[in-house]
Amino acid sequence: MSGKKAKGKRAKTRSLYRRNVRAKTTINEIVKSVKIGDTVQIKTNSSRHEGLPHKRTYGKTGKIVSFQGNAPVVELYDGNKKKKIITDRVHVKQIKQIPKTEKKKPIKKVKK
Repeated sequence: MSGKKAKGKRAKTRSLYRRNVRAKTTINEIVKSVKIGDTVQIKTNSSRHEGLPHKRTYGKTGKIVSFQGNAPVVELYDGNKKKKIITDRVHVKQIKQIPKTEKKKPIKKVKK
């Protein structure tokens, strides 16, 4: 068996998919609500094997474009190319958007 290289989906993911010993996947993580247009980050939950995205997309940020059944379709860039990833809700993490506001003018200090 020596000399054979593993080429599977989860090859070389020992440290990438590692979780805390006491980390449990709760029901809230499984049924969390996400909407079209939300900005999400792909964070793979290794205890949930359904809808597992490819390891190359781990940590990438994208937008939810549509749904295919209950699974969100995330559009993200892989290099310069746009790709659509169909994944489970457990594997996406919502990113809070900070609203863009006008730049505030600096306050001038008055000398006494």
